[in-house]
Amino acid sequence: METSPAPLEALTGSLAALAEFRVAEPREIVSMLRQLQDGNVPVNLNASDGVVCTTTLWTLDADRGQIGFVADVADTRMQALLECDEVMVVGYLNNVKLQFEVSDLVLVRGNRASVLSCAAPREMFRFQRRNAFRVRPPMRSSPIARVRLPEGRELALRVIDVSIGGCAVFLPDDFPAPQAGTIFERAEIDLDADTRFAANLRLQHVTVINADARGSRLGFEFVRAGGEALRALQRFIDHTQKRGKFLALD
Repeated sequence: METSPAPLEALTGSLAALAEFRVAEPREIVSMLRQLQDGNVPVNLNASDGVVCTTTLWTLDADRGQIGFVADVADTRMQALLECDEVMVVGYLNNVKLQFEVSDLVLVRGNRASVLSCAAPREMFRFQRRNAFRVRPPMRSSPIARVRLPEGRELALRVIDVSIGGCAVFLPDDFPAPQAGTIFERAEIDLDADTRFAANLRLQHVTVINADARGSRLGFEFVRAGGEALRALQRFIDHTQKRGKFLALD
């Protein structure tokens, strides 16, 4: 599970494009904070200098707009958090990643527990864990991955399924399977008329489907896919999810 803060501008290309992820309605923010608190959900406090501390949300005062995180006063990382102007908080509710910024943390010592107190966030960002499941492109769109073999020949392979982290393609028996770890540079991924991008692919595994299939399933990881590619893929996954074409969790 990815618990580091999402690079917001890199993910969407601009702050304006973050609208679909942003939650700014106060009641909705309070509701999600309440779920974090009631579920005793672990959250990571990420300081700007790289210090990370895992804790839970202990107090929530919606009327005063204040929240507090459980603090271990013996933890040397507490000082780094207190010295930071801004701290990024990351946690998960079910399969949804929540991210929000807090500032001016204050250590409050109490009889039951010590608390890192601060103002409640005015906005949060909510990201579906798209790397946790795969979606199957509709066959009518003829999803294809074009890869170039080391000897220079190009293959157009049918895409079986895709996630934000990689894809699986069908390799007919006519072609020998490459070795795991092989990298195919600038492969062209064509999922539908609106989703076409290039990415480097690293072969993770080869699976023989069955004798009748007359081929193998190649599982690829996207290597350093660019921002445009990730945004196009993210839109495709969102749209496919809405049609109910997603697969079981990885």
